[in-house]
Amino acid sequence: MTIAAVEFAKNNQARFVEELKDLLRIPSISTDPERAADVRRAAEFVAAELRRIGMENVKLIETSTPEIVLAPCDGPAQVVSAREGHPMVYADYLHAAPVNGKAATTVLVYGHYDVQPVEPLDEWLSPPFEPTERDGNIYARGAVDDKGQMWMHVKALESLFATNGGTLPINVRVIIEGEEEVGGEGIAAFVREHPDQLRADVALVSDTEMFAPDLPTLCVGLRGMIYTEIEARGARTDLHSGMYGGAAPNPHIALAQIIAQLKDSNGHISIPGFYDKVAAPTAAELAAWKTLPFDEEHYRETEVGSIKLTGEAGFSVLERTWARPTLEVHGIAGGFTGAGAKTVIPARALAKISMRLVPDQTPAESFALYKKYVESICPEGITLEVRLIHAGDPVVVSTDNPYVRAATEAMHTVFAKETVFVRGGGSIPIVGDFIRELGTPTLLMGFGLPDDNLHAPNEKFHIANFHRGIESIVRFLSSVAAI
Repeated sequence: MTIAAVEFAKNNQARFVEELKDLLRIPSISTDPERAADVRRAAEFVAAELRRIGMENVKLIETSTPEIVLAPCDGPAQVVSAREGHPMVYADYLHAAPVNGKAATTVLVYGHYDVQPVEPLDEWLSPPFEPTERDGNIYARGAVDDKGQMWMHVKALESLFATNGGTLPINVRVIIEGEEEVGGEGIAAFVREHPDQLRADVALVSDTEMFAPDLPTLCVGLRGMIYTEIEARGARTDLHSGMYGGAAPNPHIALAQIIAQLKDSNGHISIPGFYDKVAAPTAAELAAWKTLPFDEEHYRETEVGSIKLTGEAGFSVLERTWARPTLEVHGIAGGFTGAGAKTVIPARALAKISMRLVPDQTPAESFALYKKYVESICPEGITLEVRLIHAGDPVVVSTDNPYVRAATEAMHTVFAKETVFVRGGGSIPIVGDFIRELGTPTLLMGFGLPDDNLHAPNEKFHIANFHRGIESIVRFLSSVAAI
């Protein structure tokens, strides 16, 4: 069965790539309200394909997301409005034959079909929604994050259906969301409210990367996140700086003063109590990380592209990006930014700031510490509103289970190398929900590469990894059937 499915996948490689290109042409940018119809079109595209290959009970699940705004003064969060969310795609196959008199293993397969915005457009070498092949890669927004990797799951399932008489050797539930890039609150609510619909023995997620080319990798840890906005207000309206400068408060300056006090010159976050619950990686993890093929100078020059790396003193680059909390400023808006001059003191200014969290930090506690500190350093004459936009828990995944062994064996067969275990610096909020709400061990089996430019111009996916990913998933699912 496994060999036949692998051969089917190899014989259909060209078709699989063309189908992926069709999906990549849909501009499913979940953060852009004007793209809502395109996001739904991508969901319908995925649902139609799941139905075609043999999955059952295929449907779109509608979502809605409450907008949470925290008042300037201490007090409980208030839901002030709710927006219509983007649909999730659900499918299942739940009548695999028992194994040795026991129910077949159930695998929960997760992915997301929404993508990041594409700006700055002028840095793309080819249009972001016109998939282009160059140097063995496919370039498009969503190529690796996560349409290409999600499509590997669909094509692995198709290969198994096609060579197993229209059946699967395991039970499968598929849940593919359209809001991962905007926080994933819709799917998180669904997991909490309908856990029985997603019950499984193991969850499979392919939304991470390999540590290096040709090196099979399982990600066993992710940082959590809180994404926030600080809105500073001064005067009732914009003011002329000649008439009011020197007397009227300036929200931009206030934000600059606040931001400057969030971190010190050594990269240490200044929020009181922020590090109190930071769990250090184990000695075994640190030792294993030192054996990885990591060239700090290559990382600085090729991946980062800066003249110097920064961050907390006393920690390696891998520790700083995998196992230490961070605070970053993503944008500051307000006032006049057009061509020419306009001497205005803006009435309001906005900063977008996020923090990556590590075990044992929690989003609720970390946000409370951050909010309290920001309000304590608010300059005179300024009113602040500190808002939590979305959040996710940090996770560390146990490697002591038969599903990890099945995954490492599958990838070893495909890559002919031993699998390495790493942590990821990013956040996939649903992984924490699967572990916390469902009690489901989760595998992060990704096939992206460090230079795939996810979230950046010229995002790509190495086509060979797309095909090797499909084969690895086929072998993993076949192996899991015997557990």
